[in-house]
This record gives sequence, C-alpha cells and structure tokens, in this order.
Amino acid sequence: MAKNKLKKYKEIAQLPNVIQPLYKDLDMDYKFKGRWANGYFKNGQPLVLELGCGKGEYVLHLAQKYPKKNFIGLDIKGARLWAGGNAALEKKLPNVVFVRADVSRITSLFDNDEVNEIWITFPDPQPKKKQIKKRLTNPAFIKKYQRFLEEDGIIHLKTDNAGFFTYTLEVIEQMGCRLIQCTSDLYAKEVDETLAVKTYYETKFLTLGSTICYLQFQLGAEEVLKS
Repeated sequence: MAKNKLKKYKEIAQLPNVIQPLYKDLDMDYKFKGRWANGYFKNGQPLVLELGCGKGEYVLHLAQKYPKKNFIGLDIKGARLWAGGNAALEKKLPNVVFVRADVSRITSLFDNDEVNEIWITFPDPQPKKKQIKKRLTNPAFIKKYQRFLEEDGIIHLKTDNAGFFTYTLEVIEQMGCRLIQCTSDLYAKEVDETLAVKTYYETKFLTLGSTICYLQFQLGAEEVLKS
C-alpha cells in the first residue's frame, strides 16, 4: 500500500492538471491568485470551487455538464488528486484543475470576487467539540470565503451528518447569511441532475441507510461577517 502511494506521489508531479503549491508559495499570494480564469484557463469563464474534493467525482461531473465554466477541486490528499487528475485527462476535460493545498490557506489562492460558486461535499464533520475550528462551515472559514466569493455567489453543502447539518444552519443564521434551499432528506423527492451526483462516500452512506442533507446559501453583507 505504501509503495502504491509513493508511486502515485511520483506520478502526480507529472500530471498537467494537478497543481501542488509549496508551503512557501502560500505564505504570500499564489501566482494565479486573481488570474485563474484568464491566466490559467485562459478563457475568462466563471470559476467554481469544490472544497475537499477527494477523488473529484463531483467536480468532474460538473465540468462535463458545464463546459463553459472553469472548475477547481481542492484537497490535501495527493493520492486522491492523482485519481481525479487522471480521470480528467481520460475524460478530456480542459476546464478542470486540481490543487493540493490545505483549506486554511485558501485566501492565498483566490482574490476578491474571483469565485462564483463553492461546493462542499461530504466533508469530515469534525464531531468533537475541540474540532469545531476545523469544520468547513465554521465562522472563520465563512469569513475566508467572503473574501473571494462574488457578492451573489452560492455555497452548496451536502452531508450525511445531521449534527454538522444543524451546526451549519446555526452558523448561517448567526452570520446573517441567506438560506436558499434546505432539506434533511435530499432524495425524499426527485432532484435535478446536478444534485443527484453521488461521490464514493455518498454512495457508501446511502448503502448504510443514511439520509443526505443539503443546504444552499449566500453569504451575508461583509460588515455582518466581520462582526
């Protein structure tokens, strides 16, 4: 298993659609910050970001469905991005790139109003009280997203964890965000193709009998989020 991972780490460096910034690169603004659409993709199209993308099942589907949008899958696990990068090459998707970085460094990657949409699909719920600061919808992260998500940009959350779902609803209310859609049982009725995409973990959770929760919201005014 270890040898297989080492092989993937070696091969990932050769993938043209996987970027691995050095830690020192993120101590300051990254070279594509504010320039992803025109500098990296070279097309000026809207930018969609998936946080904790894993092997990229969701972002790859979105990239196929919306060829006139650019997609970035962000994750810290190299072996996962190896899978996503190779899948994107096989599917011949020029509008998707994977970035290996910790979400905590995200403001070094994106500039004001640069991202049009954010997807958070089945993140680690960090259930222990001492882990709250690591939850991707905690106030500190929401304030980071505010710095680069466009004014009317949308954040999507899919999770099987009811506690994390409830926690996020509380944060949305506390921070003055605008809740657009909310369901604690996504598949209780028919959903559109975009929401019906199932990642490895979602498929696993459904097999175990879990229900899937979904939220869609917009951030509040900047002055509210700064308070």
